[in-house]
Amino acid sequence: MANIKNSTTSKFFMLAVAALALLLMPFFLAQFGNSWVRIVVLALLYVMLALGLNIVVGMAGLLDLGYIAFYAVGAYMYALLASPHLMENFQNVAAAFPNGMHTPIVLVVLLAAALAAFFGVMLGAPTLKLRGDYLAIVTLGFGEIIRIFMVNLNSPINLTNGPQGINLIDPPSIFGHSLSKPLQIAHGEIPSLAQYYYLFLLLVGIIIVVNYRLQHSRLGRAWMAIREDEIAAKAMGINTRNVKLAAFAIGASFGGVSGAMFASLQGFVSPESFTLNESIVVLAMVVLGGMGHIPGVILGAVVLYALPEVLRHTAGPAQQLLFGQEIVSPEVLRLLIYGLAMVLIMLYRPKGLWPAPEHGVKSPLPDTNTGKS
Repeated sequence: MANIKNSTTSKFFMLAVAALALLLMPFFLAQFGNSWVRIVVLALLYVMLALGLNIVVGMAGLLDLGYIAFYAVGAYMYALLASPHLMENFQNVAAAFPNGMHTPIVLVVLLAAALAAFFGVMLGAPTLKLRGDYLAIVTLGFGEIIRIFMVNLNSPINLTNGPQGINLIDPPSIFGHSLSKPLQIAHGEIPSLAQYYYLFLLLVGIIIVVNYRLQHSRLGRAWMAIREDEIAAKAMGINTRNVKLAAFAIGASFGGVSGAMFASLQGFVSPESFTLNESIVVLAMVVLGGMGHIPGVILGAVVLYALPEVLRHTAGPAQQLLFGQEIVSPEVLRLLIYGLAMVLIMLYRPKGLWPAPEHGVKSPLPDTNTGKS
């Protein structure tokens, strides 16, 4: 009993230390420059994306190469609701909102999740009978279709402003305070980037809780049954059609929320931010982190986003320190080290940096055939 109590106490202590470290991280990194805080903020954004894709790929086993389309849907939805673009191009909208469209952040998050979930169902419905390579090709096409729509929906009605994108997007506002301005507290202040960090950290926490609840729910077990053997899952009475659609919708909703947060942080969106390469990067985060394992996916997202960004800032100075000059271009060296790291991970950790624990594996029975009577 005492051992259990000590174990529980140590877990709470470790969680408290981790929470404190996360709360103080932006102030610590700010000592080295705002670029380091921005790296952490964008890493949290990719954690949201990876956790959403993990539902589709890791839990349900559906290879989705068009996931970035939902990211784009959320970003453009926020851009349209929080910029003067619609009022400048549609007189009816300008008449309805004479003071501009300044949508509350809570409503934005809910709308982004709902709209992306709708598009997730639209993608999932025609692909219910597809698996493997065929599903990957169809979802890849869906992602490219959405991006091409964003490029061309500027004529005859200018909805997305085409390849120029949408700018002048309002930063999120919480209780009347804009996150673009420092927050004064007592004798100190919280910088703008730190406020974005706390907002993204809160959303990541909510998404993690939802993921854990889903993973251990009846729906989560149905996803994993489909992933292992869809025919057997159907034979056991699982409605594979509805379960797959739920995976697409819920995973897409997280992508939509991530896209809205991306637009709020950047203040500008354009189709170039939502290419196939982004989908592949997010998929790599899920696979290299550990498919279906939430802590592994978080680790994969942080490592695969932060590693190249850290190398971008350190490759040049490190060469100057070691050799007195830059022997290899920092950009080239960054990509070489990044690619080498991915190859080594797949060679020595084929199930991911932090794979899911194996369930149902029994320990071998003791050898009773010893020859002794």
